[in-house]
Amino acid sequence: MSYLDNIRTFVRVYELGSMSAAGRDLRISPAVTSARISQLENHLNVRLFQRTTRNLTPTEQGRAFYGGACSVLEKVEQAEAEVMSLTDNPRGSLYVAAPLGMGRRLIAPQVGHFLDSYPEIDIRLRLSDRVVDLTTEGLDLAFFLGEPADSTLRIRKIADCRRVLCASPEYIDRRGHPATGQDLISDRHECLNLRFPGATEFQWKLLTPDGPQKFAITGRCECDDGDVLTDWALNGRGVVMKPVFEIAEHLLSGALVVVAGDTPPTPVQMACLYTHRRHQDPKTRLFMDYTVERIGKIVKEAEKRVTDHSKTSVS
Repeated sequence: MSYLDNIRTFVRVYELGSMSAAGRDLRISPAVTSARISQLENHLNVRLFQRTTRNLTPTEQGRAFYGGACSVLEKVEQAEAEVMSLTDNPRGSLYVAAPLGMGRRLIAPQVGHFLDSYPEIDIRLRLSDRVVDLTTEGLDLAFFLGEPADSTLRIRKIADCRRVLCASPEYIDRRGHPATGQDLISDRHECLNLRFPGATEFQWKLLTPDGPQKFAITGRCECDDGDVLTDWALNGRGVVMKPVFEIAEHLLSGALVVVAGDTPPTPVQMACLYTHRRHQDPKTRLFMDYTVERIGKIVKEAEKRVTDHSKTSVS
């Protein structure tokens, strides 16, 4: 097992480009990480990385070894998965990523119940609204809202989530009640945008009588955390675009009010990403099956509650 541990450590150092980052990912100390790489280099009698005080880069031998190392680990994982599927005793750590709002409201509440049923599985949940990379971050699966950038990954669709534009009654009293996306532009409404470093687009895709159109919204507040945008909207700072399931309680209580209802946002896909080989792992399949069915129902129930409430309010 020590040689396999050395190979696993090498792969994570190669992918993350850092001894310390790989150590954190593998939950081992920097000293152990460095020792494993040194043991592997001694075994192979080559230098796998060029090390300086600032940089760590793979050598030609390191680049050549990486592909074979990944193949070895994949074969071992496949063999372990076959054994576990035969014994009905899945075990090990499962690395899962999800957006903040979805993760907090939908994924995290399912984890405890899942672990009660499978006591030998550990869940490592990573929540972030940024785009994640399954390979470089060592993830087994990633939940997401939107369209995946990597077409080589497998997708399991959960639902098409309805979204709304909304603002607080305080904001509407102060700035008016926009009826369309064009009103957001012409009246220069404060639009609260989810934005990440390197992003170049300030546009919302809305459904108009002429079909989906993009509107170049503006606003003084932006953030890479969707829950912060919700808090700003609740505090009267502007208009926010949100999936209904994330803000259902605020819509039902009246803390947030739907605006620009004549041009609602296009629905957003909720799905789960995984690689082909990860799907072969019984614990990955089990967690995906367990959560997908449950969170899909929760999303639809939240949307129905908001729809029924809107009909009652109108009548």
